[in-house]
Amino acid sequence: MQRSTGEYKIKPIKRQVRELLGYPYPRRIPKDVFVEQWVGISTDEFHRAKDADVRYMRNRHPLIDLGWSRSDCVRYLTSLGFANTPKSSCLGCPFHGNAQWRHIRDTSPDEWRDVVDFDAAIRQGNARANASGNPLLGQAFLHRSRVPLDQAPIDHVTTAEWAARQDELSDGPGMEELEHGVTDGCSPWACRGEADTALRRDDFGLAS
Repeated sequence: MQRSTGEYKIKPIKRQVRELLGYPYPRRIPKDVFVEQWVGISTDEFHRAKDADVRYMRNRHPLIDLGWSRSDCVRYLTSLGFANTPKSSCLGCPFHGNAQWRHIRDTSPDEWRDVVDFDAAIRQGNARANASGNPLLGQAFLHRSRVPLDQAPIDHVTTAEWAARQDELSDGPGMEELEHGVTDGCSPWACRGEADTALRRDDFGLAS
């Protein structure tokens, strides 16, 4: 997960920031030239707030500055008519729940094809690791069932999803769990993969 965070999130952001500043790599960026990047981490995730690792990017956490929790954000979005705004996450995140996979499949055929192809491509590890003599041990799958994503039982409604639906009907305290998957969202400097370094191999869909 740390590798995917660096390759697919942090590196592209840094590249784009350099272009916006007018100093594409490998040009040196002056000390007084930087961008301010706002990262949407709420107070209940304050431990995931991080500084950027380069001088030309400075992270701000406006939700923490406002003292807003995830529930505060949900209430505010609901008041504006955006009650179904999903939390941020990578398209091919292995922490997705079945409901998130179903949503991608049923609402975005192009993205579904992309994520199915990505799932197949990671089966034997990534090319860079294999080339450097560090092949993945076992096989990798995006879905916890450890079968190809287009064959995974994503139409199965889990106990947690059923409970979340009941919370929606009763307007209970579990509404923030309606999006399923892991509770926390994701950002380049607060990836779930980095926060959960002690997770078991099964949690990443790895089969030995």
